[in-house]
Amino acid sequence: MWKKSSGLNTFRRHCRGGACKQIFYSTLILIPIYPLLASPPPSPDGRSLLLSPCLSETPEARVLERAVLESRVREMEEENRQIRLQLSQLQGTAGQPADGGNYGNAVWGASADTGPEDVENTAEERANHTECPRSPTVLKCELIHVACVCAGHNASRDVVTLVKSILFHRKNPLHFHFITDAVANQILSSLFQSWMVPSVQVSFYDADELKSEVSWIPNKHYSGIYGLMKLTLTKALPSDLTKVIVLDTDITFATDIAELWAIFRKFTDKQVIGLVENQSDWYLGNLWKNHKPWPALGRGFNTGVILLYLERLRRIGWEQMWRLTAERELMSMLSTSLADQDIFNAFIKQNPVLVHQLPCFWNVQLSDHTRSEQCYTEVSDLKVIHWNSPKKLRVKNKHVEFFRNLYLTFLEYDGNLLRRELFGCPSHATSESVQLQGALEELDEDDQCYDFRRERITVHRVHLYFLQYEYTPTGDDTDVTLVAQLSMDRLQMLEAICKHWEGPISLALYMSDAEAQQFLRYAQASEVLKNRKNVGYHIVYKEGQFYPVNLVRNVALRNANTPYVFLADVDFLPMYGLYDYLRKSVVQLDMANTKKALVVPAFETLRYRLSFPKSKAELLSMLDIGTLYTFRYHVWTKGHAPTNYAKWRTATTPYKVEWEADFEPYVVVKRDCPEYDQRFVGFGWNKVSHIMELDAQEYDLMVLPNAFMIHMPHAPSFDISKFRSSPGYRYCLQTLKEEFHQDLSRKYGAAALKYLTAQRNI
Repeated sequence: MWKKSSGLNTFRRHCRGGACKQIFYSTLILIPIYPLLASPPPSPDGRSLLLSPCLSETPEARVLERAVLESRVREMEEENRQIRLQLSQLQGTAGQPADGGNYGNAVWGASADTGPEDVENTAEERANHTECPRSPTVLKCELIHVACVCAGHNASRDVVTLVKSILFHRKNPLHFHFITDAVANQILSSLFQSWMVPSVQVSFYDADELKSEVSWIPNKHYSGIYGLMKLTLTKALPSDLTKVIVLDTDITFATDIAELWAIFRKFTDKQVIGLVENQSDWYLGNLWKNHKPWPALGRGFNTGVILLYLERLRRIGWEQMWRLTAERELMSMLSTSLADQDIFNAFIKQNPVLVHQLPCFWNVQLSDHTRSEQCYTEVSDLKVIHWNSPKKLRVKNKHVEFFRNLYLTFLEYDGNLLRRELFGCPSHATSESVQLQGALEELDEDDQCYDFRRERITVHRVHLYFLQYEYTPTGDDTDVTLVAQLSMDRLQMLEAICKHWEGPISLALYMSDAEAQQFLRYAQASEVLKNRKNVGYHIVYKEGQFYPVNLVRNVALRNANTPYVFLADVDFLPMYGLYDYLRKSVVQLDMANTKKALVVPAFETLRYRLSFPKSKAELLSMLDIGTLYTFRYHVWTKGHAPTNYAKWRTATTPYKVEWEADFEPYVVVKRDCPEYDQRFVGFGWNKVSHIMELDAQEYDLMVLPNAFMIHMPHAPSFDISKFRSSPGYRYCLQTLKEEFHQDLSRKYGAAALKYLTAQRNI
């Protein structure tokens, strides 16, 4: 049957600009509609195209066919009526372009004095419709440049969602330009280096060097001085960069960014900036009594998405022009309310010929006071969603659930899936990716332990400082960071650890993208975690089939910021006051000038509810009555037996113990100690190998007489279950042990032979 979604509707879907409407209207006038009722268009074999050949021969079918055509005629007549109305409005604004509002053409060249109501009645209707399909395209491997200002922990986390949405749709190489503070630089440089996305380049620019350019501008916007940084891009970005797409961090793409990049080709010779009209009434000045916004052309423009023609901006003296505009307006306005957006709009008010208005779907603005609904109910597709509100996902918009789901899709999307090649384009491979490829090619896929060996060289994405982090160094160089790793099933331990340890903590969390968001919600809802700023949370994203426990430990260790580290596990609770006791022991044992590893004796309880001992005397009493036990005494005695618990009961001063095979205590050492060996994954020998290397480097193992930690019960991990049930797993672990011993012997010579001998005597 001839449906409404046929060629007519397809034309309307792809062609909704003002010029297209004129073409469409003219075409309709020429179509001989009514003869269709008497003689439907024939097919090549003479049958009706409206129904199948079989059905069209019945009287009932011919009646149905006539009814369908009559209904269709009525619909087309109504559409004709609507189009005539719209055409008459367009003819009233002759000379205006149909591509979304091109302010550089004749009518807009004199529009500096146009009133808000005039702009509303003319620009909106043209700006909110999909353009004709003759839009320019981007070359297959053309490099697209994207710039973002990103400062602090939260913005660094937000920008990842933006990047994911861009990578998901992209078909072109990308170059991201980040203007960052020191925090965002550390986070994003580590993230992109470990993400290893093909055909993606990243450059960083120091925001501190640009602050003097805008620090003189009083600004009331919540983004602070960083909200003004986009004004400095002609200076900040490389001088040979001709054009760039500039984005806020709270943007989500629903299409290929190349479509936006292609719009540069539609700029007239004079246009230098591409912007979407502001969808709130802010610049109309009617939001509340005595509201006085900065000057703007009609509704003004939103700067969440900007096309900057850098080459032309430099040519016209952009830096001097925006400065003069800001200085002039600040004489009466005193400060900016919307940061760079106020200055951009004041500049455009005076120079409307320089702006290219983008259709609204390139920046659908979702805050509480926008008219974004008028945009997205009148277009066939949305391309960019902008959460331009401090409340982000909590904005009051009746369609917010749809937009929230789109955002959450990329928020929790597995970033590993975005490591796809752009076939047919130069890869721009980094040295790291070349080395990784070489290491992979050297592996023997027929090796029974191939999966273990592959895990050792797998590069995991790492997002450092996932939450706000603040640390002020102590002045005496004795500070100690508790270092641990965990996965989602140990999350419940965090609050208890924070209550037991008041010092800095470095935690590496092995999680998927979706689990990282669950953790974020958990941390933001916890009063204990919310109030602790000296805890560094580092996300190591899941990849592969094994838990890379030592790799995750190393991420936590590398990002400790104190001279000393307490290498612990997250399922242990330190005794109350251990932080202060360890700092005193560091001084007492002269750790600054000696190689020592301070052993904190480990105990355990089989009870989920425990009245935690407040002193050594109370702990000894609980040991005697069977409420506590020395750690793993009944399943893995060798792991902690060298601690010599019998001596510890009566010791009042630190005492030295000797290394023994399979010893794996929890220790305090200098931060520059050897890292954990990353060949050991999952369960088995991950801590044993580390203590062995400390001993090989001649660290003295000193047991602290008044320190203790208690292991809390939990369900066994998936990895220990694999170890117990899989002979192949146990075989590979034994193979890795032997290879570790060989490497240790090569590294430390004859002194390391004792480890191989001890292993063979077990």
